[in-house]
Amino acid sequence: METNESKKQYERMIYSPIPRLVTSMAVPTVISMLITVVYNTADTYFVSQINKSASAAVGAIYPVMAIIQAVGYGLAMGGGSLSSLMLGQKKDESAHRYATTAFFCAVLFGVPVAAAGLFPLGGFLRLLGCSDTMLPYAQPYARIILLAAPLSCSMFVLTNLMRAQGKATAAMWGLGASGVMNLLLDPLFIFKFNWGTGGAALATVLSQAVCFAIFLIVFLTGRSILLLRPQYIAKEPAVYRQIILTGLPTICRQSLGSLSAALLNVQAVAYGDAAVSAVTIANKVYVLVRNVVLGIGQGFMPVAGYNYGAGEKKRTWQAFVFAGKIGSALCLVSAAVIAAFAGPIMRWFSPDAQVVAIGTQTLLFCCAVMPFMAVSTYVNQLYQCLGFKAPATFLASCRQGIFFVPAIFILPALLGRVGVELSQPAADALTFFVCVPFMAAFYRKRIADG
Repeated sequence: METNESKKQYERMIYSPIPRLVTSMAVPTVISMLITVVYNTADTYFVSQINKSASAAVGAIYPVMAIIQAVGYGLAMGGGSLSSLMLGQKKDESAHRYATTAFFCAVLFGVPVAAAGLFPLGGFLRLLGCSDTMLPYAQPYARIILLAAPLSCSMFVLTNLMRAQGKATAAMWGLGASGVMNLLLDPLFIFKFNWGTGGAALATVLSQAVCFAIFLIVFLTGRSILLLRPQYIAKEPAVYRQIILTGLPTICRQSLGSLSAALLNVQAVAYGDAAVSAVTIANKVYVLVRNVVLGIGQGFMPVAGYNYGAGEKKRTWQAFVFAGKIGSALCLVSAAVIAAFAGPIMRWFSPDAQVVAIGTQTLLFCCAVMPFMAVSTYVNQLYQCLGFKAPATFLASCRQGIFFVPAIFILPALLGRVGVELSQPAADALTFFVCVPFMAAFYRKRIADG
C-alpha cells in the first residue's frame, strides 16, 4: 500500500527538473563516498607513520576488505536497485520485500566470514603478497576486519537502501558521524594505546558500528519509506535470485578488485616493500577520485530507476547525460590538480624518498586516463540500476578483470616495475573504449526506439 511519504517521494522523483534532482541526490552521496574514503585513507595515513612495512601490510589486506565489500555492496545494489524500480511502479510491498531480504542475506553471509577470523591467517596472508616484514602488521588488522564482516556487510546494505528511496542526505549524516569517529579513534588507538595496525582496524569497525546503529534506528522506527520487517523476508527463491543477479555486476567489480589488488601486491613485492607501499598510496588517491565519481553515479541511479520504472525513459537518459557531464568535468580537473601536485601528495603520506618517487610516477600514469573514468562508470551503473544484468556484469568485469589480469602479467614482464604501475591505467583506458558502443546501443534501443 502506498503511503503519503511514498507518494510525495514518487512525485519528487518523477516531476522535479533533472539537473536539480540529480544534484540534490548526488551531492550528499558524493559526500558520503568521500567519508567512506576516510575509513581507508585515514588508516593508510596513520599506519604509514609507523613504517613502510605497516603501510604495505594494510595495502596487502585490501583484497580481504574488497571481498567483504563485494558481497555487501552487491546485495546493497541488488536490493536497492530493485526497490527503486518497485517504488517507481508504486509496488511498495515488493520494495519492502527486496530491501528486507537483501539485509537478511548480508547478515547471513557475514557469519562464516567472521568465523574465518578465528583461524590462523599467516598462510592466507602470504598468498596475498605479504612478506615476512609485513606479516606482524597484517595479521591483527585482517583478524579484526574479518570478525566484523556481518556488521560491515549489513551496513553497506542499509546505506544503499537509504539512497534507493531518495534519502541521500540522511545517509550522508550517518556516514559523516562514523567518519569523524574514525578520524578521532585512529591516532588514539594506534599511537596512544600502542595498538598499531590492530588499533586502525578497530577504529574502522567501531565507526561502522555507529553508522549501522543510526541507520537501523531510521528503518525500525518508521522514518523510512522502505520497511525492514521479518514478515518481508522472502520465501520465494526468485526474489533471492533477482537480488543476486541485479547485484552481480557490483559483486564482480568488487571481487575482481580484490583479485587485482592481490595480483598487484604480488607483482609489486618483487621490487620491495617500498614499491608495495607506493602503489598502495597512489591507488588510494586514485580511488578518492573514483569514489566521488561513483557518488555522482549513485546519485543518478535512484532517479534513473524511479523514472524507468514509471515509463519516463527520456528523463532516465537526461539523468545519465547530466551525471556524465558533471563527472567528466570533475575527472579533468582532478587529473590536472593531482598531476601538478603528485610529489607533495606522496610526501604527505610517506617521508620515504623511494616510496615518493615510485608513487609519484604511478599517480601520473593514473592521471593520464582519469578523464575517461566517469563515462565508463556511468554506462555500467545505468545498465545495472535498470536491471540489464548480462551487459552490466560484463562491463563491471572489464576494468579489474578482463583487461587488468592480462595487463598485470604482460606489462611487468615487458617493462619491469613500470609495467606494474601502468597495469591499472591501461585497463581503465581499454574499458572506456568498450563502454562507448554500449552507451550508443542503450540510447538507440531503449530510449530513441523505446
